[in-house]
Amino acid sequence: MPPAFDLAALDVYDPLQYETAFPHEKFAFLREEAPVHWHPTPDGNGFWLLSRHADVIEASSDPQTFSAELGGVVIEDLEPQRLAQMRGQLLAMDPPKHREVRRKVLVGFTPGLIGRMEPFLRERARAVMTAAAERGSCDFVHEMAAQLPLQVICEIFGIPEEDRGWIVEAGDRVIGRDDPELDPEKSSGNASFKLGAYGFKLASERAGKGGGDLISLLMNAPGDAAITPVEFASLFIQLIVAGNETTRTLLTGTLVAFHEHPDSYRALEREPAGLELAIEEMLRWTTPVHYFRRTATRDVEFQGHEIRSGQKVVLHYTSADFDESVFRDPFRFDIRRDPNPHLAFGWGEHFCLGAKLARLEARVFWEEFFARFSGFELAGPIRRMRSNLNNSHKEIRVRLTLR
Repeated sequence: MPPAFDLAALDVYDPLQYETAFPHEKFAFLREEAPVHWHPTPDGNGFWLLSRHADVIEASSDPQTFSAELGGVVIEDLEPQRLAQMRGQLLAMDPPKHREVRRKVLVGFTPGLIGRMEPFLRERARAVMTAAAERGSCDFVHEMAAQLPLQVICEIFGIPEEDRGWIVEAGDRVIGRDDPELDPEKSSGNASFKLGAYGFKLASERAGKGGGDLISLLMNAPGDAAITPVEFASLFIQLIVAGNETTRTLLTGTLVAFHEHPDSYRALEREPAGLELAIEEMLRWTTPVHYFRRTATRDVEFQGHEIRSGQKVVLHYTSADFDESVFRDPFRFDIRRDPNPHLAFGWGEHFCLGAKLARLEARVFWEEFFARFSGFELAGPIRRMRSNLNNSHKEIRVRLTLR
């Protein structure tokens, strides 16, 4: 049984607590005692928190009732300009618009195209390992985990090498909006608009011209399959941040798991063929995005609770991924867990567009890591991001042992 908490005083909203660790005990208590829970927020409002796996799936499967577009996907209410920008991203679109835009963007994420990227991925992964090996010690977050997904998503978009550094910094500010170290000037909104403006510029330059990168394909698709530079500007923010930051989180969270469970590292080192199954457990264990918000479009009874039109509903993926009724011994990192119906990529209408790419990146990264290094040890504290939305790390300094 999880520890008992005072439900009226229970707080899983305050981002500060996530800087230390994910508050698993609080969510275990909620799953047991109040799986559909009204949670107040400091502004005097609140949200319905869904903490069980089955409830997250049920709400995710009903976009007509639980809208991503109406109020966006973060708990906080956004200013009209920010909300309008978010509504231009796939994650905050409702059907039928979501399906129409997603179908267009899928041109860059077909299984065939992703499969053909493996030689490029492996070349870049080896370059990352070589650079780390030469240093001997490094910040795993930025010098290793961030490098591969950044290079891949920038390659897909055809982004010039000289622009790739500031894109990482802008993405860090977007997801680090609650962390004063990452966004001291509260400029995450400015970072979003800067990325959007850059996406608009690239799209405008490539419209009407040939090219095999995703931007060119989207701009120059035949008939109504094409999208406009204005439409692409908002999409670019989501794709560049999701394509970089979430995969980085998967890799950093996995390294921490290996540190805490060295037997898993040794097992995969001996048998890299087990990586495909292990990656599903890495995804469950790290769940890079804790939640997305929905907004009720009508009064609805949900699991015995009256949810009113306009109220916020939070789908908590991390809590769902540790649901004791779905995952046997959920707090054990089990690289052979099968089946593993995790929700790290979401569910239903908004299932992650880049899921296949993320799995491929993780597999190639760890295959090359095991090939180059026989082990690692921490060379400093594990520093987590202050965020109730992103399960991210700011710094993990490591010393690497060459094979």
